[in-house]
Amino acid sequence: MNQLLGGRGIVAEHRLAPLLTPKSVALVGASPKPGSVGRGMIASAIMGETPARIHLVNPNYPEIAGRPCYASLADLPETVDMAVLGVANARLEAALADAIKAGVRAATIFASGYLENDGAPKLTARLSALAKEAGIAVCGGNCMGFYNLEYGLRICGFPPPDWMRAGGIAFITHSGSAFSALCHNDKRLGINLAVSAGQELATNVADYLDYVLSLESTKVVGLFLETVRDPEGFTAALGKAQAKNIPVVALKVGRTAASAALAVSHSGALAGNHAAYEALFDRYNVIAVDTMDDLTNALHFYAGGRELAPGGIATMHDSGGFRELAMDLAVERRVPFAKINAETTAKLAARLDYGLEPINPLDAWGTGNDWEGIFQDCMQALIDDPDTALAALCVETRDGYALTEGYGEMLRAIRAATSKPVILATNIASNSSDDVAVRLAHDGVPVLSGVASMLTVVRKAMDRRDRGTPKAATSAPKGAREKWRARLEHGTTLDEAESLALLGEYGISVMAHDIVENEAELLMAARALLSPWALKTAMPGLFHKSDVGGVKLGIATVEALVAAYADLKSRLGPRALVVIMADKGVELSFGITRDPQFGAIVRVGAGGVLIELLKDCRFALPPFSSDEALRHLNALALRPLLDGIRGAPPADLENLSQALSRFSILAADLGDLIAEMDVNPLIAGPHGCVALDALIVPRS
Repeated sequence: MNQLLGGRGIVAEHRLAPLLTPKSVALVGASPKPGSVGRGMIASAIMGETPARIHLVNPNYPEIAGRPCYASLADLPETVDMAVLGVANARLEAALADAIKAGVRAATIFASGYLENDGAPKLTARLSALAKEAGIAVCGGNCMGFYNLEYGLRICGFPPPDWMRAGGIAFITHSGSAFSALCHNDKRLGINLAVSAGQELATNVADYLDYVLSLESTKVVGLFLETVRDPEGFTAALGKAQAKNIPVVALKVGRTAASAALAVSHSGALAGNHAAYEALFDRYNVIAVDTMDDLTNALHFYAGGRELAPGGIATMHDSGGFRELAMDLAVERRVPFAKINAETTAKLAARLDYGLEPINPLDAWGTGNDWEGIFQDCMQALIDDPDTALAALCVETRDGYALTEGYGEMLRAIRAATSKPVILATNIASNSSDDVAVRLAHDGVPVLSGVASMLTVVRKAMDRRDRGTPKAATSAPKGAREKWRARLEHGTTLDEAESLALLGEYGISVMAHDIVENEAELLMAARALLSPWALKTAMPGLFHKSDVGGVKLGIATVEALVAAYADLKSRLGPRALVVIMADKGVELSFGITRDPQFGAIVRVGAGGVLIELLKDCRFALPPFSSDEALRHLNALALRPLLDGIRGAPPADLENLSQALSRFSILAADLGDLIAEMDVNPLIAGPHGCVALDALIVPRS
């Protein structure tokens, strides 16, 4: 049973307790030398009021700073839970072996684990093998350590500032610099646990995430990820966060090929396919961000502990120009403003100075007369409007400034009078660690840096709010899964006719067609199928038919069909597919790729020749319902085309959503046997959608 014990950040029976809430700690390599890691880890460990017993280990000193120092772990008066190995790379392997021999249950390793002219296996692999064989948890190597502020324990080679405080934010990062940037510089943050995971020699992000989700104090989790080394455990932890409604904010680096290459050299991390992470984050409603600014602001926002109400944002400003900028930024980010009602408008009009418009967003600064009363009454009116999801005051903060202090008191009063989120957002992005901002954050009013980033965070919060609980997908038609798994296990590529048959059995419409291998069969097909026709080469091995002139479209007569067949036969071979031409519509594409970490991934996006040009697509983990399919379609840039433009009729979105959902069921059933699958194009029109071409390559 996991629970918080005695308010000290101890999770009962969790496998990481010896690492993160040890009863006793040995600092191996402790040193009196100023500025050294050995001195820094002493200062860090004794900084808080932790119940952990701290022991120093270094054979060169009998005592350090009045504390006894022991020659080895074997000389300690007790067997410690955790050893902090503050030693150089050349001594790491022996130090870890000594720790395991002494019976420690966990270790923290700061050093990089890289040795010049190291043999195979490398030192990092040897350390990992030692730890895993002994069954001990390890923070690092190549890490900054961790801060368990609820437990009062700081494990780091560089002493943190003394103003850090406990709170509801958990932060897990592969980057030590991200650890320092967030923890050592932003006084607004209240952190229960921050971990610099480093190389994850034995303990990984999935383990830490599971741990913080077991803390009652956790309101939000931030992740700075280079990779995921335990996909199954990570997926399970995200499911746990979703079930507990704890927001997870993730900044995944290695999104580009160049960045992914750097990740390997930095920490040995394989960044993976970013499309797979996009699909994974979408499935578990993870808030994916692109910058440290957005990550930090999202953590501040969710640390406020309040859910968005229905509706849009209400913002109040002390500047007409900044109000206009906020409007521009909101439109760009698709953040809706609350549509305030007549009652709210009247309340604003009654309090504003002459010439100011009673609208949202609101510029409330006029003559400055009774500004405190005007701002409080107007903000209260805005937050009380039934269409307001949250309210933001967009101003700068400055210590010792009467206006800022007045704004702070007003926001505290508004927060006390509503259950909706109330925030302050600075117009200019900055650290906002001045005292007035810190006090506001500590009092439950999130202070976000920069209106642009604030609006990005709000848009993502609205997406999370509006997601709801996804419905379960339906199942495949009886017998389809077994039949096609048997076929795919043969390992040979399916031709177009087989691929279309597979789609048809999973409920995805295809055009009537025939395979022909001579002119007699061609004429029989022409009599059976209505014109106009399309004629495509079906010769084995020709997967991209258009590239070799293997597609003839809009054939209206038998004579033209025979001539087209003669051309294909002479150049490419006799086997061809005759298919009825589809009506016009919007061209889309469906696809399946297999990710080595997370399995089958479904892609939906622009089709035809635009598939490569526009790169307009979405990725999702299968299976998913038609409601989820519609959500993915709505996120495409081409989505307005499906409503019909310039006189074109709208597409049948319900039918298209059902087709995409059925395709996701196909991916869930067969994806482990498919290396690659493309349905392109798929035509969506007013009477439904139909797949015109498909390519399926089984896994070898």
